[in-house]
Amino acid sequence: MNICVYGAASTEIEKSTVEKTEQLGALMAERGHTLVFGGGKNGMMGAVARGVHGNGGKIIGIAPTFFDSYGVYFEHCDEFISTETMRERKQIMEDKSDAFVVTPGGVGTFDEFFEIFTLRTLGRHSKPIAIYNINGYYNPLEKLLEAAVEGGFMTKASKDLCRFFESPEDLLDYLEKYKGETMRIEDSRKIK
Repeated sequence: MNICVYGAASTEIEKSTVEKTEQLGALMAERGHTLVFGGGKNGMMGAVARGVHGNGGKIIGIAPTFFDSYGVYFEHCDEFISTETMRERKQIMEDKSDAFVVTPGGVGTFDEFFEIFTLRTLGRHSKPIAIYNINGYYNPLEKLLEAAVEGGFMTKASKDLCRFFESPEDLLDYLEKYKGETMRIEDSRKIK
């Protein structure tokens, strides 16, 4: 399975968060999955890539050409795709992936998550979305989505199209067993 992993590129992240993301990458490789990611060597991106690479897994990096001047590319990608824009990058990541994992991140990660989640709720794809909730980082997001359901802004069926996990084993089990159907727009509007 090609698994897209979104996450921060920051070098200021707590060590345990980085280590747990590297463990996710290692487990992905051990289970025979390919990493699709934003091509960076730092932060969550670098951590998951190191985990995959260190355990013999395949890596597809995708990044815009303007990142080249920053020297942030992960050097051990089996395939590297350069794009002109961030939008093109996200589209290729979506097209090449069978599933999506969201690790801790900032505004770029939030953008990637909300776009892929929105497309899922609109029935534009039927791929699973898993949030790796390391050290409770995404507890506020989970509460926000629950509040949106309670307020009638989205359905529980839509909210349930992404799942939160604290362990990489449970997260990968979910992705591997997932047999989802494309949500119809009319279903995403019904409060259940």
